[in-house]
Amino acid sequence: MAKQLRSLTGKVAVVTGGGRGIGKALSHSLAREGVRVAIADLDGAVAEQAAAEVGGGAIGVALDVTDRPAFTAALDEIEARLGPIDVIVNNAGIMPIGRFEEESDATAIRQLELNLHAVLHGSKEAIRRMKPRRSGHIVNVASIAGKFGAPGGATYSACKHGVVGLSESLRAELHGTGIEVHVVMPAFVNTELAAGTSELKGVKRSSPEDVGEAIVEALQTGRFEVFVPKSLKGLVVSTALTPRSIADWVGRKIGGQALLQADTRARAAYEQRAAQSAPAAEVVVAEAAADGEPTTPAAA
Repeated sequence: MAKQLRSLTGKVAVVTGGGRGIGKALSHSLAREGVRVAIADLDGAVAEQAAAEVGGGAIGVALDVTDRPAFTAALDEIEARLGPIDVIVNNAGIMPIGRFEEESDATAIRQLELNLHAVLHGSKEAIRRMKPRRSGHIVNVASIAGKFGAPGGATYSACKHGVVGLSESLRAELHGTGIEVHVVMPAFVNTELAAGTSELKGVKRSSPEDVGEAIVEALQTGRFEVFVPKSLKGLVVSTALTPRSIADWVGRKIGGQALLQADTRARAAYEQRAAQSAPAAEVVVAEAAADGEPTTPAAA
């Protein structure tokens, strides 16, 4: 018998990185279920425009999630305007790609601050607000790169492995508190983040709407692991049971070098925007430079 779906009507959700791509599609999906959505994005104008398109009382908020005091203040503002937050979706993230030895310290720091540290902070804020009410959902958007290594995206993969590990730990730690944790692991999605990348053989490229609907379903059913497409779960399980040499061979055959082989010209606009997507992290970059650490690749 099919599991009874829980109603989301009247819930309040915050979606970081909600002005574009997966975040925007998810905001639409949530609003259709009667959720009041706060769309948080680095570009406040984009967030407000997305909120106007989503409707249903959605609001747009300018937010750099790498600015932790500002992140906390934004959540306070959202609760003052919409009421207690029931769902926090840690979705904001970037994926600069290239060979690991050519990656600058600045690029690595931006990813760590945005893709991982902001998720840590968002999750802590969620617990602080939800635990007294014994109710709530933390949704951490990771990637299938959180289960497999991604050549050409080593730091990105490290961050997403961290998000998966965080989510697994929190799920166990929060058992019995009324707070549910969901970790979302898409393969390539038709967004700007995946521009210039080739297809993975046998793995369907999803739409942002596919991911949005999968997250809504997880909130309704309580599912922890959210693979998009769902067939990825079988790949993860079978690979875990396969000898390493065979798993490596399969990975190469399905296109495991897709990031290394990406069209850099097709990605140029995205890479430029990604390099400007974590303003508060620039303080950390500057501190690293002041300590004598290189923030650009060494000359050839």
